[in-house]
Amino acid sequence: MYQKHRQKLFSLFDDNQKGAVFIQGAEISYRFNTDYEYPFRQESNFWYLTGVNEPECALILDLKNEDYHLFIPKRDASYAVWHGYVNSREWYMDTYKPDHLHYINDILTVLNEIGPDKVYCLNEEQAEFLEGLNKKLETDTESLEDALTYCRVLKTEGELDLMREAARVNNLAHLTVMRQIRPGMMEYELKGIFTKVQHENGLLQDAYNGIFAGGKNSAILHYVENNSRVNDGDMFLLDAGHECKGYASDITRTYPANGKFTKAQASVYQAVLDALNTVIEMVEPGVKMEDLHMHAARIMMEGLKSEGLITGSMDDIMENNIFALFFPHGLGHFLGLDTHDVGGYPKGVERIDRPGIQFLRARRELQPGMVITVEPGIYFVPALLEPALKDEKQSEFLIASRLRELFDFGGIRIEDDIVVTDDGYENLTNVPKEISDIERTIGR
Repeated sequence: MYQKHRQKLFSLFDDNQKGAVFIQGAEISYRFNTDYEYPFRQESNFWYLTGVNEPECALILDLKNEDYHLFIPKRDASYAVWHGYVNSREWYMDTYKPDHLHYINDILTVLNEIGPDKVYCLNEEQAEFLEGLNKKLETDTESLEDALTYCRVLKTEGELDLMREAARVNNLAHLTVMRQIRPGMMEYELKGIFTKVQHENGLLQDAYNGIFAGGKNSAILHYVENNSRVNDGDMFLLDAGHECKGYASDITRTYPANGKFTKAQASVYQAVLDALNTVIEMVEPGVKMEDLHMHAARIMMEGLKSEGLITGSMDDIMENNIFALFFPHGLGHFLGLDTHDVGGYPKGVERIDRPGIQFLRARRELQPGMVITVEPGIYFVPALLEPALKDEKQSEFLIASRLRELFDFGGIRIEDDIVVTDDGYENLTNVPKEISDIERTIGR
C-alpha cells in the first residue's frame, strides 16, 4: 500500500528533474521537563509514505530514480535496557521494504550521492536542518505539502480497508455504550466502556479527544472533561473513535440516558436526523460541500419551525442566518490519517464569510475516493441565544418563551462516515440512529 502512495507522489513531479523529497518523522514527546513519555504517534505524511510508526526516522525520495531511502536511528545497549529489543537492519528491510536503508547520520552522504538540484521539504524547520548540513542545498517548502494533500485526499483501496476496520470497531464500541448506558453513570464510566471495546479489538490509539457529554455538556462542541454525571432525563452525546494503523473513524450519536425520548427531545432529534439522512442521499461526485451544509441547515430550521421554536418564512430565516444560532459549526470534514484530514481548502479557495458556514472544514466538489463526515447538529447555547433574543432583527424569528425552556437541553449531533464512490456513496457507519431503533437498543 505504501509503495502505491509513493508512486502516486512520484507521478506528480517532472520525471526529468533531479530532485529529492525529504521528510523527518516524529520524535518522542515528553511532559514538560520530565521523563514521562506521551504515547508515540507518527507524523501523518511520513506514515502515509512509509508505514513506519517508530520515532526518530527520516526519508529521502530520489525523484529521478524513484528510489526510497529510509533512515533509522542507531540504537545502543542502553536503549534496549530502557525500551526493549533493538530491531535489526534486516527487520527494517523486511518490515518496511525501502529500496535503501541507512542510519540517520547518513542523510548528508545520501544527498551528496543523489546530488539533487532541489530538495522538497514539508516546513521551514526541516529545510533549515538540511541547510545546516549543506549550505548549498536549494529547498522548497511549498510544493510538497500541496502534492501530499492531493495524494492523501483521494484514498486508495488499501486505505479504505483500514478505515472500514476502524469503523467496524467504532460501530461496535458505540453500540456497546448505547446498550449499557444507565442514568446516574459518570461520563468517564461510559468512556471506559467505549475504550475497552476498542482495546479488545486491537485499536489502542484514539483518533482525537473523545466527547462523552451528558445534559448541558452536549452543547459544548469540544467538551473533553468527561467528568460529570449523566442524569435521568439527560441526552447523552458520544463523539469518539480510534485509529486502525493510523486511519481514523469519527462517529457521533446522541440519545436519552433513560432510553426514552421526550416529545421535545424527539422533535429536535428528528430534525437533525432528517438533515443527516437527506444530505447523505445527496452525496455523489460533483456535489459541493457548502451546498450540503446549507441544505442541512434548512432542513433543521424547518424542524425547529414545526416545533414552534422559530417563526417566519423559511427564506427569511435562512437569509438572516438564524440557522447559525443553532448550528454554529460546519457540516463535516475530510477523514483519513487525521480526523480533520487534509485537503479541505485547496489553494485559491477561501472560507465563506457567513455565520455558521464560515467554520466549514472542507469546501470543494466531492470526488470518488474522498472520505467525509456528515455531522449536522442543533444546540441550545444561551451565550448565542440570549444576545439574539435581544437583537431587534434576529428576535423576530425566535420564540423566546419556548427557547428559554430549552436552555438546559444541551445539543444533538449525529455523525456518519461516508466514502464518495463513482456513482454515490458508501456509509461506513452502522450504529442505530432512528428513534425507534435507539429506544429498542437501550431497552427500557
